[in-house]
Amino acid sequence: MSGIVEFQDVSKNFAQRKAVDTVNLKIESGEIFGLVGPNGAGKTTTMRMLVTLLEPDQGEILVNGHSTRRDPQKVRKLIGFMPDSFGVYGDMSVHEYLEFFAACYHIPALERPALIHDLLELVDISHRRDDMVDTLSTGLKQRLGLARVLIHDPQILVLDEPASGLDPRARVEIRELLLEVARLGKTILFSSHILADVAELCTRVGIMENGRLAAVGTLDQLSQNVVPHRLIHIAMIERTDEAQLFLTRFDGVSAVRMDKTANHNGRGVIEVDFNGADAAVHKLLAALLAQGYAVIHFSEESKNLEEVFMRTTKGIVS
Repeated sequence: MSGIVEFQDVSKNFAQRKAVDTVNLKIESGEIFGLVGPNGAGKTTTMRMLVTLLEPDQGEILVNGHSTRRDPQKVRKLIGFMPDSFGVYGDMSVHEYLEFFAACYHIPALERPALIHDLLELVDISHRRDDMVDTLSTGLKQRLGLARVLIHDPQILVLDEPASGLDPRARVEIRELLLEVARLGKTILFSSHILADVAELCTRVGIMENGRLAAVGTLDQLSQNVVPHRLIHIAMIERTDEAQLFLTRFDGVSAVRMDKTANHNGRGVIEVDFNGADAAVHKLLAALLAQGYAVIHFSEESKNLEEVFMRTTKGIVS
């Protein structure tokens, strides 16, 4: 993969507040990159600078080698942007809405019918082509917005909170649609407050707080950085206190404690911080069984983006 978007020491100020503070980021071609962070973290400002709606106060943003400062027109041809609000075109039909934007992008009139047909098929709203935009549900408006973003066949899609306000079914459908678009070879950058969607979709994640990128990487990389050990839960029929002492002496165990928030069928759960590969985890269980401990539950807690997010951010907004 080759780099297609690059932020170089990018900052943006509003009055006395630094909304974006010295951001350095490289997004590879074909990635689905998720930007997450608390309200006021700088996500929307970062995206608006990328799509040339705002200009950085310091630094440079390059899109396929073109500067957003010096070559904004070239950048706009490469990017499709969907903001977090739909717009003011409710008195158009779905077909008229896409026809209007096709004309804005100077797509020849003879090419527009086939293009609009294909886009409506892609986002699965062909059956609503003659309906007024105002009559569409939030989920269908998001689908239409995605069709509009694709109208000029951009290389990069920038989506600000694409799942905001959607019910669970519509969220799943939008998520599947974004995966389908990614399979067409598009690079996608999107922001979201819905961490489960980000974890499900993204090849990499950037966590923003207070205008800065606090962490960037795959979910596995971020998890390893903030929770470097494996977390194992063990429950047994009896001899729990004795088992805790035994576990503290096992190679690779850094901490042993009772998990006060969990139980297994009414029995206490031992929580173990463990540093070791899969084979070492197997040896740990085998050692417990060899000592005659009646283990009835043994599992490793999977690390999720929510845990990574909470450990990475401090909840500070300037």
